[in-house]
Amino acid sequence: MARTKQRTPLKRVPSDFIQGAPELFTNESNGNAVAKTNGHGDPSVRKALAPVSNEQAGLTQLLICVGGIYASFLSWAVLQERITTTTYGTSSDRWTYSIVLNTIQSTFAATTGLAYLYFSAPSTVPPVFPSAKIVGPLLLVAITSSLASPFGYASLAHIDYVTFILAKSCKLLPVMFLHLTIFRKRYPLYKYAVVGLVTAGVAVFTFHNPSSKKSSKGAANSSAWGLFLLGVNLLFDGLTNSTQDHIFSSFKPYSGPQMMVAQNVLSTLLTVGYLVALPLLPLSALSFLSIPPSSTTELSSAITFLQTHPAVLKDVLGFAACGAVGQIFIYVTLARFSSLLLVTVTVTRKMLTMMLSVLWFGHSLSGMQWLGVGLVFGGVGAEGLIAKQEKAAKAKAVKEAELKKAR
Repeated sequence: MARTKQRTPLKRVPSDFIQGAPELFTNESNGNAVAKTNGHGDPSVRKALAPVSNEQAGLTQLLICVGGIYASFLSWAVLQERITTTTYGTSSDRWTYSIVLNTIQSTFAATTGLAYLYFSAPSTVPPVFPSAKIVGPLLLVAITSSLASPFGYASLAHIDYVTFILAKSCKLLPVMFLHLTIFRKRYPLYKYAVVGLVTAGVAVFTFHNPSSKKSSKGAANSSAWGLFLLGVNLLFDGLTNSTQDHIFSSFKPYSGPQMMVAQNVLSTLLTVGYLVALPLLPLSALSFLSIPPSSTTELSSAITFLQTHPAVLKDVLGFAACGAVGQIFIYVTLARFSSLLLVTVTVTRKMLTMMLSVLWFGHSLSGMQWLGVGLVFGGVGAEGLIAKQEKAAKAKAVKEAELKKAR
């Protein structure tokens, strides 16, 4: 990773918006994309990481960046829903191989992220593992992100994709829960108000599902189980995001693209090891680990499925490629425009994703469900705007303090 090049760098600002499943990492992972700046390091690196001014970043670049995010992630969402909720072939077979899907996605993300690091580096490509100490936290990120996706995909067997998208917009909730219970961190009052709005929105949306009113008790229990699985997914997402925050604050300078490559390389190694080693374990070990014997054939079953239904291969590869490319558009947007723009794009993208799902796959929503949607996205959007205002106020206070010292 120490290869050097003589080329003009693409200026950028590192981000903690990490590809794993682009639901958005953020801190979207928490609903907001935050530009991480490095507090020290080589001066030439700091200069290269400086954001481009709005005068330099023109309308054409804005349209390319925002259009790239929308096109990539809207396509990603359509393909995700098609792969995980629809059937293939005349026998109505369904793709149920989440670990294989995760492996393909993480491989694409690691490769794309590495290419971005190579072409955007000012002179020397930064190492994705700058020290031995960072491997442990990065491994934890890889483990939690790899565990999160199977729970999310499993929930889609019990809830519809619109509910899935809406709940995945509520990542602030598990992040706050983990910080309150583990790190004893306190939050301003408006954060609790946002969580209350979002929770109320999801509850209104779920309880006013037209199909649930006509469903049996068994179907209602199935939906509850789906929400539980999705809750586990969100908790793992929250742990992933909290660990990423720890890495960015403890191992400076470390950028989002470096995290993207490191996390996905480790995730690929973990999931490939799991898929290869699982069939070799004795039945007693599977029973001890509470792993169903059917899981041991996931890799071979997925290969057979791809051979039987070649159309799914195009969907899977397109899904992985759209997620990886979309992540790069996010880094470029953060480098050339404000983080507030990315917050706005993130919230509107999720709203458009839900609308596209309703139109593309024929979902229907009741009036109360639209109210629930409004509560969720209203809360997420308000949180992003208030956070941005607080950040601007702090920056202004720091500048005023510096001016007073200079007098």
